[in-house]
Amino acid sequence: MQPPLRSPPGRRFLTALPVFNEARHVEGVLDEVVRHAAEVLVVDDGSTDGTARILADRLERSGDIRVVRHPQNRGYGAALATAFREALAGGFDGLVTIDCDGQHQPRMIPDFIAAAAEGRADIVSGSRYLRAFEGDSLPPESRRRINATITAEINARFGFRLTDAFCGFKAYTRRALGALHVTETGYAMPLEVWAQASAAGLEVTEVPVPLLYLDLARSFGGALDDAETRLAYYRSVLDRAEAAALAAATRDG
Repeated sequence: MQPPLRSPPGRRFLTALPVFNEARHVEGVLDEVVRHAAEVLVVDDGSTDGTARILADRLERSGDIRVVRHPQNRGYGAALATAFREALAGGFDGLVTIDCDGQHQPRMIPDFIAAAAEGRADIVSGSRYLRAFEGDSLPPESRRRINATITAEINARFGFRLTDAFCGFKAYTRRALGALHVTETGYAMPLEVWAQASAAGLEVTEVPVPLLYLDLARSFGGALDDAETRLAYYRSVLDRAEAAALAAATRDG
């Protein structure tokens, strides 16, 4: 049987997984990820549920991943910012990010790498709404509404044609990593990415991915579990990110 496609010849892509309290999923997800990615980084964002022990055991047993651990939980965006820095410091040509909750399919990693390595875009972003797949989940109504609302606002502000502003399955070229300076530590981090990508003139494309919601009761943290509060927060992050990106472009220009 043919081995799985990994990085194209001469191109090194790091695949990174931000992880927080994923003891139920992390081993199985990593088993699949390492079949499709040559170099894998796990950013353990201060897990307290046994995830750290699972990762340590895997390192001792097989050594097929690298782990960077935050001593305390700092947030989804902070974990991805660490992955960005690791990819740049390691001399990689690009970075793939994939969540560790079982919603993303690791077999698609080579598709993201190919799209970025072939120069189709600086950021290749998964979309759960670009087309339907057999077995797709029905998204929670409030999450779908907020996603659609924010995605439309991003398109109107920045001239993109996105269909899914929040999907965590992405590939970034080294050029994109160098242009992005993430400061948003939480789940709103993608909004900062879109604002900075627009200001930097980065090319963006989407690829379809299955729509799988496995944790319908996921908490966004305190007051953000309320849909209207979360929508207002996302808008405030988008306003702040757009203003900061424009200020930086004016200053550097």
